[in-house]
Amino acid sequence: MTQQHQGSSRDWSAVRRGVWSRLRFTSLRLRLVVVFGLVALTAAVSASGIAYWLNRESVLTRTQDAVLRDFEQEMRNRAGALPEHPTQDELQRTAGQMATSSQRFTVLLVAENPDGRTVYGSSGGLNGFSLQDVPVSLREAVTERQEITSNNTYPHHLYWQRIVDGDTPYLVAGTRLIGGGPTGYMLKSLEPEAKDLNSLAWSLGIATGLALIGSALLAHAAATTVLKPVQRLGVAARRLGEGKLDTRLRVSGTDELADLSRTFNKAAEALEKRVADMAGRDEASRRFVADMSHELRTPLTAITAVTEVLEEELEFEGGGIDPMIEPAVRLVVSETRRLNDLVENLMEVTRFDAGTARLVLDDVDMSDQITACIDARAWLDAVDLDAERGIHARIDPRRLDVILANLIGNALKHGGSPVRVSVREDGAEGAGDGGVVVIEVRDHGPGIPEEVLPHVFDRFYKASASRPRSEGSGLGLSIALENAHIHGGEITAANSPEGGAVFTLRLPRDVSAQNPSETADGIEDDGTEGDAS
Repeated sequence: MTQQHQGSSRDWSAVRRGVWSRLRFTSLRLRLVVVFGLVALTAAVSASGIAYWLNRESVLTRTQDAVLRDFEQEMRNRAGALPEHPTQDELQRTAGQMATSSQRFTVLLVAENPDGRTVYGSSGGLNGFSLQDVPVSLREAVTERQEITSNNTYPHHLYWQRIVDGDTPYLVAGTRLIGGGPTGYMLKSLEPEAKDLNSLAWSLGIATGLALIGSALLAHAAATTVLKPVQRLGVAARRLGEGKLDTRLRVSGTDELADLSRTFNKAAEALEKRVADMAGRDEASRRFVADMSHELRTPLTAITAVTEVLEEELEFEGGGIDPMIEPAVRLVVSETRRLNDLVENLMEVTRFDAGTARLVLDDVDMSDQITACIDARAWLDAVDLDAERGIHARIDPRRLDVILANLIGNALKHGGSPVRVSVREDGAEGAGDGGVVVIEVRDHGPGIPEEVLPHVFDRFYKASASRPRSEGSGLGLSIALENAHIHGGEITAANSPEGGAVFTLRLPRDVSAQNPSETADGIEDDGTEGDAS
């Protein structure tokens, strides 16, 4: 159940990452949709604005012209029939008659009665349309007498103005009869036209929204069509980067993306061929080293037996070795040992490269294991051991012996006595419940040059180019590091602030929990002896 839950969580996380990768702002798909949407929104808003403005002017102008024309006609026919000084009743009756025209506007007539008083007649009654409802600027323009010129043949004209009262638009107009008579004002509600224009605005807004949605869908479809080959190319590139060199793209069409897919396939094919050639040469090289090492072991065994006899003769007092050839015999003995160590180390390196090295685990006491390694090589007088008994670990004893022999031997050879070996436990993260065992090997020599530190574990690396030959094979520290890695551990090299070099080995206390697939209890493969090299 837990595994199923973890699997579903991973699937959901993958889906969520995929969706987010498509929706993040840096996504080309999202940018295409946004650009398409902005272009469509700009075009739709511009077209809707222009259409609304043109229709608004058309509707208002048509209504306005009809109302003003009707008002002007009523003023000429009905108000013009009044006497120059009408009574209030006559004004009231005439205003009511004018309001019954086809345009249904409200009328206000203003004149002087025979007594010289200003009287008013409104079609809306006493509480209807009054002079206070007319803007002052319009009243002044209506009552002002214009100068008669060749271009202006009348002293008075018809003036109009649009106003808004309580969110309701109105058209207000006024004029004065020429030659004497009442002054007339008209009030016409434009609410029906406003409702029509609001409906038009809503329709244009909905059309703009639909255009935006349509453009987004179109952009998404276009982006899918355009970006699908790009996505396939990205997936193929990732698979290629993961080492799946047989990845190829399906090519269709003759456009630029098809050319890109063909180029990718050709590059992948060339890379696969090159990697296969390199792998073949690398395999042949490893096989050659392995075969050479095996072939050398038989004659080396015979040579080693002879050199052991010669060495015994050298150590025997009064032996039969001619003093003249004694140096040559000693050189043969030492070089035979060095050659034998080199062959064994090459075979071990070949196992690591081929991935055939396996662990043979056992529960060991670290203090006893280190003591046995030091005692077997007669280093007890040169090594100071700081290790409490009782620190146990499940590791490969033979490979630990190889690691310790190389680290301690290297410290004795290139550092300074005494060499101090300390052991401690560490519950570091990533080491499982058992923690790790930390082994430090410190010498009192001059330390490791800074430019050499990054290369101390490289194969055949020589710190000084002027000394290409040394007693070791140049593979010891490299083999020690590989043995640490196969345990799931690590070796680091540094310089101590008090002087000297410090090599730190970190191994998990339970290697089987770290590398269950790389352990083989009770089955031991051939390997090097524990001698430092």
